[in-house]
Amino acid sequence: MSLIVHKYGGTSMGTPERIRNVARRVAKWARAGHQMIVVPSAMSGETNRLLGLAREVAPASTTAAVQRELDMIASTGEQVSVGLLALALQAEGLDAVSYTGWQVPVRTDSAYTKARIESIDDARVRADLASGKVVVITGFQGIDGEGHITTLGRGGSDTSAVAIAAALKADECLIYTDVDGVYTTDPRIVAEARRLKSISFEEMLEMASLGSKVLQIRSVEFAGKYRVPMRVLSSFTPWDIDLAEEARSGTLITFEEDENMEQAVVSGIAFNRDEAKVSLLGVPDRPGIAFQILGPVAEANIDIDVIIQNVSHDGKTDFSFTVHRNDYARTLELLKGTVAPRIEAAQVVGDPKICKVSIVGIGMRSHVGVASKMFGALSEEGINIQMISTSEIKTSVVIDEKYMELAVRALHKAFDLEQADAAA
Repeated sequence: MSLIVHKYGGTSMGTPERIRNVARRVAKWARAGHQMIVVPSAMSGETNRLLGLAREVAPASTTAAVQRELDMIASTGEQVSVGLLALALQAEGLDAVSYTGWQVPVRTDSAYTKARIESIDDARVRADLASGKVVVITGFQGIDGEGHITTLGRGGSDTSAVAIAAALKADECLIYTDVDGVYTTDPRIVAEARRLKSISFEEMLEMASLGSKVLQIRSVEFAGKYRVPMRVLSSFTPWDIDLAEEARSGTLITFEEDENMEQAVVSGIAFNRDEAKVSLLGVPDRPGIAFQILGPVAEANIDIDVIIQNVSHDGKTDFSFTVHRNDYARTLELLKGTVAPRIEAAQVVGDPKICKVSIVGIGMRSHVGVASKMFGALSEEGINIQMISTSEIKTSVVIDEKYMELAVRALHKAFDLEQADAAA
């Protein structure tokens, strides 16, 4: 008997009929002899609706008091989902029980709207499993040390599911979504994009961090840290599909780098439209200047991505970095208002219409010329590279946003990713 965790996204829980189909699928696994934990998201659109109500009642604010109430409100979406799913499972003849995060409890820090899980008490859930119950637990939420409800931020149900799987040492965590796995790139941009049978955790982590929307990055980090076996698959396949076939479907996220994976130098193309670039021109080139620029940005809780500093001329240099587009205006204001005058920079300029395109693959460790091939493919399409960032298994470029889809298609073709055994 295996312990299996299922996670279902908002679209999978979007209507009563879809919830009944989820219950039928879970029941199929339970009747096959598996112990089952299910972590559903709120019904599709429900979290946005709830937070919209909050905005109508009170203006947006980042104070802890306001953020606490937003978590109180947003957490109710998942509470409805688990109750409905438990009822649907009971209608299928199963003994099912639902819990909120605070009932388990899932303990978090006190960073409202973006809390991080610190521990999970598994005693109550293990007792229910031992008595034959299917346990349904809210994703996205927990409780802090003061007893306040917290939420984990958007996509937090993925993280909840993997954390629960890690705490209970589940045999596998299956993430059911509205897509049938992880693709070489977005099929909406490249029709020839191919579903991967498997991908390494390192590659999936890079893909998630670089813009792939299939899995939330914190869930992949959790899975890698605690070595939780994961599979991404579709909840829109027929619920009564053969169990053995379903267990092999989708994309397996694995720790093993098998021979087939090594054949693929590049496994996928990721992209992110939500980027903006800011530059300080005429910056004095002296020790500590990077800290003097980036320190205040970090203190303002603004995440920084790609960074580049030009070669110094006459004691001056140019310093550029990218931020999330939502932070663009705030970053420019900070740089122009305090940072630039303090360090005596000549000018602050920005560009909110850029994007990041990345190639990812564990095979890049042992193959030369991969970046050169990437740059050549972009050059042939007349695409100018503004910034470059690399790691052992990825190369990212910042380019003009209007060339993003062209770049993705060109790179997908250059690395033969439409083929089952892509090679350099």
